[in-house]
Amino acid sequence: MAGFIQLIEYETNDVEAVQKAILKFREEHPGVMTFTTSRVAEDRDKPGTYISIVEFPSYEEAMKQSNHPALSEFLQSMGPELMTNQRFRNLDVKAIV
Repeated sequence: MAGFIQLIEYETNDVEAVQKAILKFREEHPGVMTFTTSRVAEDRDKPGTYISIVEFPSYEEAMKQSNHPALSEFLQSMGPELMTNQRFRNLDVKAIV
């Protein structure tokens, strides 16, 4: 298999605050985030709706990150005032063309 991608869709009125919180978490908890690449895009048709495209070497690495207690605590601390309506898509990469 060529890897694993997780799409995380969410709504926020302050994407910069979300990004700052994530960067602060990464600095304070080195090694917890196991992704290789992460991008954030805003939906042109739904302002305030964002999709994080997060790539991992494998599903197992993604689950290692997802199941880390510090990350779970961090995501709960973000709360509805910062991020709402989170939806996840878990994708096995089958080919790179």
